[in-house]
Amino acid sequence: MTRVALLGATGSIGSAALDLARAFPDRIRLVSLAARSNDAALIRAAEALGVRRIALVDPEAARRARAAWRGEVLEGEEALVTLSEEDGVDVVVNAVVGSIGLLPTVAALSRGKRVALANKESVVLAGELLTAIAKRSGGTMIPVDSEHSGVFQCLAGRPVSDVRRVTLTASGGPFLRRDPATIPGATPEEVLQHPTWSMGERITVDCATLINKGFEVIEARWLFGLPPDRLDVVIHPQSIVHALVEFTDGSVLAQLSTPDMRFPLLYALSHPERWTSDLPRLDLPDLAALSFERPDPARCPGLLLARRALDSGGVAPAVLNAADEEAVRLFLGRKIRFGDLMPLVDEVLSAHRPGTDPLTLESILRADAWARGRLHEAAAPMTRG
Repeated sequence: MTRVALLGATGSIGSAALDLARAFPDRIRLVSLAARSNDAALIRAAEALGVRRIALVDPEAARRARAAWRGEVLEGEEALVTLSEEDGVDVVVNAVVGSIGLLPTVAALSRGKRVALANKESVVLAGELLTAIAKRSGGTMIPVDSEHSGVFQCLAGRPVSDVRRVTLTASGGPFLRRDPATIPGATPEEVLQHPTWSMGERITVDCATLINKGFEVIEARWLFGLPPDRLDVVIHPQSIVHALVEFTDGSVLAQLSTPDMRFPLLYALSHPERWTSDLPRLDLPDLAALSFERPDPARCPGLLLARRALDSGGVAPAVLNAADEEAVRLFLGRKIRFGDLMPLVDEVLSAHRPGTDPLTLESILRADAWARGRLHEAAAPMTRG
């Protein structure tokens, strides 16, 4: 029986984890659940699955939960850390969105736990530190992003020295075939219509600029210990092939499955085993085609920015993530245009001056706070009135 703390239980990854808990009641026991503010959905899930400990980041949501539910209710960002450190937890599924997921990842790894990691921001902000913590404590990070799960499965314990190149696939987002001249004026409703995946709002917006794929390149750099020049991205609109690994002898292994986040999540929970499941099977004769193309620079400004941040190193990825997180929030709130997103993030990244201090959690969090403030300063002329 795998005892699981599920952070981000009301989002798309959280819903997939709840589905798996229902499908494998003899293998998965949910010990605790956490969400940002959706207290009603969190309580429903806790009651349905017999969970007696929940956490809500939003204080008002926590107050409502205490009034409506008899179980234990923790409150605030620190509650995510508390659940991640709990002795009775084997695996922490970190499915929260944003930099708020960093400290729970640090806490779980420091205790030697397995982290089923869907919170890519943890690795984008602090990949170098997290890998060092895991090495010291014996903790492990198993990726839940479909692309990194694909790489992980293809490697299957093979040394990095055997790898010539890793290729991550991207669907191309909602605007792959749209006239580039019309993209800057796209509405939130248009941006959120992803062609193949059902995801949270921020990640879906990031897919439209391809900065999400850029974050995944940064993530792959630390998860697999590969230099940036051995990490590629190709556009694959069907979202069937999730990753390819080319080895030094010229052989290429690929991981394929239907676009369903339950696959990588199940692998992260069951590894090193493979549990028999009823998830949708891939029927190759039914696939009309599998196509691949190089990213068009005009359609993927975010991918280029992420490469820049990775090359800069240090806290630059943290600056990039924080600026993007705030810019997406402004866009979804209809404060800025879609076409303003990446120029604003670019402005903040360009304004950042790397220091000489060693990379620490404190320096990362300082850079995160600075970038958020700088983004709002840069966006102020666009949002007034």
